[in-house]
Amino acid sequence: MRALIGGCGHLSRTNPPLAKTLSFAVLHFFIAFTVAYLLTGSVLTGGLIALIEPLCNTVGFYFHERLWRKHSSAAKDEGYGHGNLAHALKRGADSAD
Repeated sequence: MRALIGGCGHLSRTNPPLAKTLSFAVLHFFIAFTVAYLLTGSVLTGGLIALIEPLCNTVGFYFHERLWRKHSSAAKDEGYGHGNLAHALKRGADSAD
């Protein structure tokens, strides 16, 4: 167990976005499993939903990003990171002054 924790610590130091993404994926799986299990009472159904639901979200997010980038001038100019919204809002506030 210690090697696993040490490995995760090393990952978080070398590639923080990847470590954060992986930790979120694990958290998402456990939340989806818990909710599905509590609703159905079935470990099998909970497990299947916990595997299928994140996959569907990933595919949906891919198409969402494509549409977002196609229809967003800010995304075309700056990428689509979360910090870009704050910059765009600040620019809009600065130009309103």
